[in-house]
Amino acid sequence: MKIVLLGPPGSGKGTQAHIICEKYNLPHISTGDIFRANIANQTELGKKAKAYMDQGSLVPDELTISIVVDRLQQPDCEKGFVFDGFPRNLAQAKELDKMVTLDKAIMIHLDDEEIINRLSKRRMCRACGNPTHMDWLVDGKCEKCGGDVYQRDDDAPETIKARLVKQKLPQEVIDFYKDKGIYEQITSTNNKEDTFKLVDEILKKL
Repeated sequence: MKIVLLGPPGSGKGTQAHIICEKYNLPHISTGDIFRANIANQTELGKKAKAYMDQGSLVPDELTISIVVDRLQQPDCEKGFVFDGFPRNLAQAKELDKMVTLDKAIMIHLDDEEIINRLSKRRMCRACGNPTHMDWLVDGKCEKCGGDVYQRDDDAPETIKARLVKQKLPQEVIDFYKDKGIYEQITSTNNKEDTFKLVDEILKKL
């Protein structure tokens, strides 16, 4: 099962990717997570990526594609994977198409107003990396493992608005996957389990 999850920031791509990967035992590939790990470890890649991410801008294709090529060569990707937040433009989509044959490209749609509301309340767990929400926390801790949570710098409201403009998925990417006959779209709900039911209806047909 080789899946790409598409959608704007805050639409729930990361959360749905985690649920899919747990159910179907697939690796979750998030280019954003890979960059953030490199930033935390202060690698050269991390330093280059941080300059872009701090501004709410996309990391250039050359950097992004290089980490994707490396990740797909890992043994755990042989039987499938779930991409979260990649590709972001037509050039990336075409490069990915050269490397693998996807089963589905699933768009998780959400309106801008709801995105800003969601992302400003999003938190990340320092312990398990789980993306969560202020309303889901248990005693201020991650509802999954009890770890401490924090707000990402790029989830500040001003940065979110900039990201929505800069990171809007080009229509040509959607058209690319529609032409291949693998594009599906759902609308994100306020409940992650309900959203997953919509996603899983698509996956069960593969």
